[in-house]
Amino acid sequence: MFAVIRTGGKQYRVSPNAVLKVEKLPVEAGGTVTFTDVLAIGHAGGLMVGAPTVAGATVTATVIAQDRLDKVIIFKKRRRQNSRRKNGHRQHVTVLRIAGISGAGITADESTGADAPTAPAPAAEPAA
Repeated sequence: MFAVIRTGGKQYRVSPNAVLKVEKLPVEAGGTVTFTDVLAIGHAGGLMVGAPTVAGATVTATVIAQDRLDKVIIFKKRRRQNSRRKNGHRQHVTVLRIAGISGAGITADESTGADAPTAPAPAAEPAA
């Protein structure tokens, strides 16, 4: 099972127990975050795409750490002008572990990793 969520102006494809780095969120390490901006949910039964979001779908995640990415060097040079400028930047990020995906009658969490329907499945017709 997977879900597509939107946070920090970007879209991420996530699955239970996945680790990802997103734009900095105001949550301490060890806290939980719930994303309600779920754009799509894919499972064994197919793909459910929202318009623009899937109603009632949520993705929960645990904050592992507040971190910074590797340094990006910005170097500008104007040739033959004896002009150079060098700057560096390290972007702040939040490291998350996806705990579970739920919505539209389907739930998946890190313990099972598989799709688990929340509503009982209809009984199959016996073959005659």
